[in-house]
Amino acid sequence: QESHANWFRGIKRFVLIYTHAPSSVTFHDEHTHNKIPILTIHHDKLEHSQLGRTDTQHVEDVYETELPWWRATIRARILSSVKRESQILARMQARECIRHPWLDLYFLYSSTLGTHTFFMIGLPLTFFFGYEELGRGLVIVLASGVYVASFLKDLICSPRPLVPPVTRLTIGTHHLEYGFPSTHSTNSVSMALFITGYVRRAYFQSVAISSSIYYTSCIILVIYAVTVVFGRLYTGMHSFIDCAVGVFLGVIIWGGYVIMKEAFGNWLATAHWIVPLTMIPICLLLVHYHPHPVDDCPCFEDAIAFVSVLLGIALSRWHSVYSGVDERFLSSVMPGPQGAAWTLEDTVSWWTLACAKVTIGILVIFVWRILAKSLLHLVLPPLFRLLASSFDLPHRRFYTPATDYQHMPVESSLRPIPSFIDLPGVLEVSAIRERSALGGTSEVKRRGAKSNNDSPSANGENYSGSELKNSNGSYQRKEVRHYDADVLTKVVVYAGMAILAAEGLPVTFALLGWGVKPY
Repeated sequence: QESHANWFRGIKRFVLIYTHAPSSVTFHDEHTHNKIPILTIHHDKLEHSQLGRTDTQHVEDVYETELPWWRATIRARILSSVKRESQILARMQARECIRHPWLDLYFLYSSTLGTHTFFMIGLPLTFFFGYEELGRGLVIVLASGVYVASFLKDLICSPRPLVPPVTRLTIGTHHLEYGFPSTHSTNSVSMALFITGYVRRAYFQSVAISSSIYYTSCIILVIYAVTVVFGRLYTGMHSFIDCAVGVFLGVIIWGGYVIMKEAFGNWLATAHWIVPLTMIPICLLLVHYHPHPVDDCPCFEDAIAFVSVLLGIALSRWHSVYSGVDERFLSSVMPGPQGAAWTLEDTVSWWTLACAKVTIGILVIFVWRILAKSLLHLVLPPLFRLLASSFDLPHRRFYTPATDYQHMPVESSLRPIPSFIDLPGVLEVSAIRERSALGGTSEVKRRGAKSNNDSPSANGENYSGSELKNSNGSYQRKEVRHYDADVLTKVVVYAGMAILAAEGLPVTFALLGWGVKPY
């Protein structure tokens, strides 16, 4: 019985890894010194050549025992669809009339257009140049989409299409998340509808654009949404049910924004102190009640970031109206010949000033990120340990409580550079180690497993592991640790970044005489 229990713990510990590595990879158990196979397909399916039918059933039982019955039931239904659709996707990828090297590159790199990273790059600029309503709407729609999709991913814990038979192409670390629903599909559809609404208003209400620009813009937005959604199928990153539900969520979130936009804006401007007293608790509750997944999934960090940005945008709008900043500063216009013919000197001067605003604004956000993170990492752990002596503090799975560590490392899950301009992470390309139309093979990151019995490791830190291929062809385990202080740190840092971008920096530009609005 003891031997069987040890075997099952080993299977539970290592099979829960998101598997994206070659089938020949093995992991050495540090306790038994036995080699445990790490399989090439998703954590919901095992090679029958390596594990028998009974063993495969044990792996399925892991999710049934870890999840409540209603979550496990929903997951089982979606998983059956994913398994069927994986075969369809594999046959689709095998057709030469569909799969082509140029299409591989096109759909691989166009997938960045559906990420929240892509949109977050431009969000501060909308506030720097006076498009506050546009920026606030973007944040509301994106934050809602990312949070709802992340919530469902961690709630259902449904895998991406199985590998093999599917060949997967991805940029960044999106393959480390669960599959259902597709956040790319949600973001692309909601953003296409959101921008279409602005283009339509500019054409029909203000006659600011011509009919040719209007129809061209609509065609481009349709192509954009179709490219991103179909690209998730083409690259093997999502199944049909993932994308269908993602598209549905995108439509629902955009529709909800259209219905609630005016009422929410009026509430922010007229509710006075009720706004912060309501928004802050709601933000903290959304973070606290985000579902706990079976595996450590980065969805939670995305959800924290966007909920916090939405909090910061709401608080900045409330404060700018409440204090009168909105009328005195945010309506100022950048220097330039208003309504007159622009000379070359005027154009160069305007663009120089615009570049200075962007550069200084991004640098200020960088500095805030670094300083706030460092300060909070010094203050929060001792504070949590003090409170833990008198109260039972909330604890999230995979996050080490402050009572189990003394010092946080310099680099933890909250990196000094904001995620919305973390370009190196955006450009990291990985693929399943399988011959594809691109040719060649590539190593990839792999999802991590929990420590034994869900307990902290020897040094008191929870972690998830990843397998990275070295230049010599061997694999090593890379540990990723999470700390409870990181959660509140992210909330404060991202909310502060939003407040700086939406109010602090525009007011500073107005005080410097640089203006906010371009005209």
